[in-house]
Amino acid sequence: MPLKQNILTFLFFVAYCFVYAQQLDLLSIVESESKAARKIINYKTNVNTANYDITYHRMDWTINPEVVFIEGDVTTTFKAKEDLNTVTFDLDEDLIVSSVFQGRTPVKFIQNTNDELVITLAETLLQGQSTSVKITYSGEPQSSGFGFFEQRFHNNIPVIWTLSEPYGAKGWWPCKQDLNDKIDSIDVYIKTPQQYTAVSNGLEQSQNIEDGQKITHFKHKYPIPAYLIAVAVTNYETYSHTVSNNGNPFEIINYVYPENLVSAQNQTPVTVDIMNLFTNLFEEYPFADEKYGHAQCGFSGGMEHTTVSFMGSFNRDLIAHELAHQWFGNKITCGSWKDIWLNEGFATYLTAITIENLDGENAFKNWRTNAVSQITSQTNGSVYLSDTDTTSVNRIFNGRLSYTKGAMVLHMLRKKLGDATFFQGIKNYLSDPELAYKYAKTPNLIAHLENASGIDLSDFFNDWIYGEGHPSYSVTWYQPENNQITITLNQTQSHTSVNFFEAPVPIRIIGTNNEILDIVLNNTSNGQEFTETVNFQVAQVLIDPDNNLISNNNAVVLGVNEYEASHFIVYPNPVSKELTIKNSSQIPIEKITIYNALGQLENQFSAKQSIDVSTLTNGIYFMHIKTATTSIYKSFLKQ
Repeated sequence: MPLKQNILTFLFFVAYCFVYAQQLDLLSIVESESKAARKIINYKTNVNTANYDITYHRMDWTINPEVVFIEGDVTTTFKAKEDLNTVTFDLDEDLIVSSVFQGRTPVKFIQNTNDELVITLAETLLQGQSTSVKITYSGEPQSSGFGFFEQRFHNNIPVIWTLSEPYGAKGWWPCKQDLNDKIDSIDVYIKTPQQYTAVSNGLEQSQNIEDGQKITHFKHKYPIPAYLIAVAVTNYETYSHTVSNNGNPFEIINYVYPENLVSAQNQTPVTVDIMNLFTNLFEEYPFADEKYGHAQCGFSGGMEHTTVSFMGSFNRDLIAHELAHQWFGNKITCGSWKDIWLNEGFATYLTAITIENLDGENAFKNWRTNAVSQITSQTNGSVYLSDTDTTSVNRIFNGRLSYTKGAMVLHMLRKKLGDATFFQGIKNYLSDPELAYKYAKTPNLIAHLENASGIDLSDFFNDWIYGEGHPSYSVTWYQPENNQITITLNQTQSHTSVNFFEAPVPIRIIGTNNEILDIVLNNTSNGQEFTETVNFQVAQVLIDPDNNLISNNNAVVLGVNEYEASHFIVYPNPVSKELTIKNSSQIPIEKITIYNALGQLENQFSAKQSIDVSTLTNGIYFMHIKTATTSIYKSFLKQ
């Protein structure tokens, strides 16, 4: 029997240097995607709108970007989920309704201080029946400062755009502001002065001039939630790129400020490459028979309105993030704000996949390094939101959790399941007829990944999505034989919500002649011991050197034969000037190496009984005592 092995001394903290940030400005994306809720931060879904389903909107709007004002008609077709005498829409009280017609019949209505428009129907609408109401209204939308109906200027030319996520749609049009009622199709007619160009969702059908005004008609025939309906108006220049789409081409139409035309034309062609990448990995672009597009607006990030992303700039990472949302957020929309990571985590990870495929593995590793650093900068916080969390827009759109941690959890799932299984599971999720162009919640994704892999993922999701925090790992290793290494894994958790993070832990074993062996240990319990075959003398063991795992403050503890270690005593400890090494064995010391707490070499000595450490700065250090038969590691404190 080999002698009992024991943890002795050595703590090597694995140091990862920060790398230059990728182009993606996550803060600006988070800001732009959450901006509409400053005024109504405590808004919740209106229970008074739950008794009907919207099937169609026709919007007829008059918008002059020179004036912060909107007027027009919104005609809504809806089906009763129960017998109805009244119907309620969400509409900011600052917007004034002048008339409501049900068919050709004028009907009574009131507006209240709860931002509700309550319409009395001409007669009882029985469950399952449909009707339409035409609401004529006008007013000056009260912008939040970034908000849902915003006027800015570019080169002294006015621009008006809308941005309604998550709770801003009612600030500029009468709607049902509920995530869980997608409108089956919409027609949008925008009347503007002739010199301006209007953009909205779907495919442009026509431009007509009437009484000196331009009327632009867009039609979108896919289900869409209220918050993704958008318009923008200014003196746009337009140009397009064609996506071949396996013989069924469609256009990427760009609406940009004239003064930025040349720079935009240099930046946006990469959209075709990213579109092709996402199509190959997942499926055809979900709205290929309409369009994809970009509309330049006066904010720093972007917003993924269905078929046309509103863009503050055209950097590649922003293009990738907003395009990714067309699948993850627009085709399949998170079924509640608690599941926002199904939108934002996926969009963030697809941006990282763009880096991986267009820039290579080193750039992708840099992204992961930054991501892990951001996630572990705090010890708490879950990807999945609580009910209370959903009343805070800042919490819904938390960059560290909803975006970056959500993205890294997807990466960890990919590493756990393998590329083929992971991507097949996501394809199945996107094509599920119960989810496609509808809504999904986290259990829907879990089910598809489990079906594709045959693996029970409940523990994984309980830890990494529903639980808070992250692990810190401690590895103990020794070589009982020349062709074996024994590794023991332990972890501590940064938050009490998780008892143990079950995860595949990547380990890199480095030999004395720089040999490298990468292994993955399926860590399911503390103190778990693994014995692996290795065909070289081991010099160093690293925990997750490529940052494929959410963890920090990891440590490597080298185990040695306790009998051999007992022959070597280092004193005094703490030490200020001279450190003495007492060797009671007959085995001569060959070399002594001193490392700092980051594992960086400080000094080397030949065989000595005492070492001058007076020049070292105060702190913890580690000593490698090399003999002909073993390596002994001791720690000491310099003070």
